[in-house]
Parts: sequence; C-alpha cells; structure tokens
Amino acid sequence: MKRSLIEEARAKASEYFKKAGIVMTAGELENIEVADFGLNDLYNTGLQLVVYINTDYYCAKEMVLFPGQTCPEHRHAPMPGIGYRGKQETFRCRYGTVYLYVEGEETKGRVCHPSREDKGCYTVFHEIRLEAGEQYTIMPDTKHWFMAGSDGAVISEFSTTSRDELDIFTDGDIKRITEIED
Repeated sequence: MKRSLIEEARAKASEYFKKAGIVMTAGELENIEVADFGLNDLYNTGLQLVVYINTDYYCAKEMVLFPGQTCPEHRHAPMPGIGYRGKQETFRCRYGTVYLYVEGEETKGRVCHPSREDKGCYTVFHEIRLEAGEQYTIMPDTKHWFMAGSDGAVISEFSTTSRDELDIFTDGDIKRITEIED
C-alpha cells in the first residue's frame, strides 16, 4: 500500500475518533495502523486501528471503519503448540453502526454484501447490528467479519491477548500485515 494512502486513511480515521469523542495522543494518531489486507482496495476491504495495550493477559484497541468498509472474515484459532488459546473479544460500538456477522443461522434480508462475497470469501451470515453503546462478545475460533454502515463506525475492542498475525482468513489472498510502498 502506498504511504500516501496510509497518511490519508490516518487523517480520516483521526476525524472519526473525534466524532466518537475518543481522545488520542499525537503519537497514537501518527501511528494508526492502516490494514488493506493485501488486496489494495482499502475503502472496500480494510481497517484502521490503534492498540492501547496487548499483553499476555489482555488487549484493548480502537478500530475505525469507513462507510461500507469491511474487515474480512476470519477467526482467532487456538494454537496449543505455542500456548495461544485463541482470542475472545468484545466489540463495543462507539459511533455509527457496525454490522457484525458470525456463525449461526443466516439472517434473511441481511444488510451487508461485501465486495468479495461472490468469490466464496465470506461464509457466515448471522447478522448482529450494533449501534453506539451496544456490544457483543465473540468466542475464540468463531468465524466473523464486520462492515460499517453509511456513516462509518468506531469500535472499541476488549479481548484476551491479540495475535493478529495468526488470524486465519477465509480468503486465501489476504495478507494481515500491511506492506508499505513509498
């Protein structure tokens, strides 16, 4: 991803944090992680996030989704060989609307249809709609994905240890760690 696009997305994400009333330090704003998941289609498939803390016990993050932006389907699987139990996470919507999709009965008339759905990159369609102030907890090894509504969304995540580099994505083209080009 081009550095100029990262800077553009950081500036835009900063505005969303302000809309949500979330105060960030200058250092946090300068280091917002911008993930395009290796698809070079940030405004359709991507995520902007700030990690406050991530220890062997817990993790806290803020995430921004631009209008219609999707974090692709993935799961946080246990990996006993390295002592990782998978991640249990609670999403709390702070601004806008986020549509969270998890395993379970498909929601008829669901709102979201992400850009790579026709390629089989999305397989779970039980819809949970979160408005500001609402939250939902996702258990380890549960397939899930989420998309912002028309105003975008800011989400606080509270979880057990986060090992994003170990996330298992349904879409084989995904690269979780962003590659930056000048």
